[in-house]
Amino acid sequence: METIPDWAIIAGNVGFPVLVAFYLLTRFEKRIENLTRAIENLQSRMKQ
Repeated sequence: METIPDWAIIAGNVGFPVLVAFYLLTRFEKRIENLTRAIENLQSRMKQ
């Protein structure tokens, strides 16, 4: 019986955290864009 290669174990250990990080970054990116727009709107209203 052949054991799992080291590179497969490393890919399995690293792949999941990378996937979770990518998912969270894409979700936070949308929220950050919305916050940026809200701040820009507030700035323009304060100048008026």
